[in-house]
Amino acid sequence: MNQTQQSGSKAYLFSIVLVAVLGGLLFGYDTAVISGAEKGLQAFFMEAQDFVYTDGWHGFTSASALIGCIIGSALSGFLATNLGRKRSLIIAGLLFFVSALGSMRPEFLFFDYGTPTFSLLITFNIYRIIGGIGVGLASAICPMYIGEVAPSNIRGMLVSWNQFAIIFGQLVVYFVNFFILGDHIQPLVEEMGKGIAAINPAAQWTVTTGWRYMFGSEAVPAGLFALLICFVPETPRYLVSIGRDDVAQRILAKINGTSKAAQILQDIKDTMVVKTEKLMTYGFMCIFIGIMLSVFQQAVGINAVLYYAPRIFGDMGMEDPMMVTVFMGIINILFTLVAIFTVEKLGRKPLLISGSIGMAIGAMGVATTFGHAGLEMVTAVSIMVYSASFMFSWGPICWVLIAEIFPNTIRGGAVAIAVAFQWIFNFIVSSTFVPMFNMHLTEGDDFGHWFTYGLYGIICLLAALFVWRLVPETKGKTLEEMSALWKSKR
Repeated sequence: MNQTQQSGSKAYLFSIVLVAVLGGLLFGYDTAVISGAEKGLQAFFMEAQDFVYTDGWHGFTSASALIGCIIGSALSGFLATNLGRKRSLIIAGLLFFVSALGSMRPEFLFFDYGTPTFSLLITFNIYRIIGGIGVGLASAICPMYIGEVAPSNIRGMLVSWNQFAIIFGQLVVYFVNFFILGDHIQPLVEEMGKGIAAINPAAQWTVTTGWRYMFGSEAVPAGLFALLICFVPETPRYLVSIGRDDVAQRILAKINGTSKAAQILQDIKDTMVVKTEKLMTYGFMCIFIGIMLSVFQQAVGINAVLYYAPRIFGDMGMEDPMMVTVFMGIINILFTLVAIFTVEKLGRKPLLISGSIGMAIGAMGVATTFGHAGLEMVTAVSIMVYSASFMFSWGPICWVLIAEIFPNTIRGGAVAIAVAFQWIFNFIVSSTFVPMFNMHLTEGDDFGHWFTYGLYGIICLLAALFVWRLVPETKGKTLEEMSALWKSKR
């Protein structure tokens, strides 16, 4: 018996994980592409003659993909259970591709090119929602896929790579948006009665064309993902659930080695005896903790920063907000690597608690300094502390826990519910950020600025308390051991 048969092939494991994390890259790409495109898009629709494109409409349009994310994540359990993890990811890739092309040219077949109307706005949002469904599917099933193929001793690290791919996708799209913008400038949009826009002429290319290229650029990675996912295997745990033990054994042997594969297969079969266990079989707390992990990951407000970074840095008076956004993206990547290389050593809970405290410090720093002359650099550093703290904690570790915390027999449905809550709160945070940030008690005051980030800071502290008191440590446990863990807590 050769070495590969004895211990499995790490190259094989890493190759299929690499393909799976492309779904995470598209997740990040799709959700962050709006950051560079939203000002041009706002100026484009503010020139419409048949309706008034208000801040409310812009908040909805900027966040409309998240409606699709809620739908996609809610469907993920049904699709993953009935079609399998692999086929569900192929569907996600195709939805990404259609959304990218449709968002680039929403006039296709039905409307005059370049003429903003209410009907065109609805069509654009439909294409964004289609992409959001793909994101929702990928966000739930990519970590599930990786968690189900990965050996328990490196599962946390491999699932964390999915978060790295999400942040890398956001960084890639920051660069893509930056290069698409080139020497062109973002529009300075001013309302001239009933929402009609007065746009500086130098920004006209960004208004008519730039935002289209930004959305369309996603078609390249989306097409690549849809193609490559066809060549990865289905997960052994899903194969066992549909009676394909022989195929599952072969895949497990390639990953773990022949002798260990037999043991893992038996463990999987032992926990798959009852395939139709009800969601609450392992108690209310099992589902509640999964849901609240998702809720807190979004309620801390991070996506309000990621989606609107150029606007925030521009409001602070930065000369080149897109460049500062790219710099923040690089910092996010570096701190995500911290989580990847420490999650199996330090555990899940210490990273979540320390990250929550770091985020609270950063958020409070923004709340107390934003808008004060001479403190712009302190505000910028506070935003980056806030963002970096998320990247080594709630960003990757939440996905790790969601992928591994639920027992095999309820994982598909439980993950779907948890991730659906994540996208619901993502939508709430993203769609309320602009109006909340712009609130004023008196004309010209900064009430909205400090209230928004002060609220996020308080939620960060509540998140730390929640993890400390309720979340179990899962470091080193097999997925099959999670059944016993939750049964012991009932």
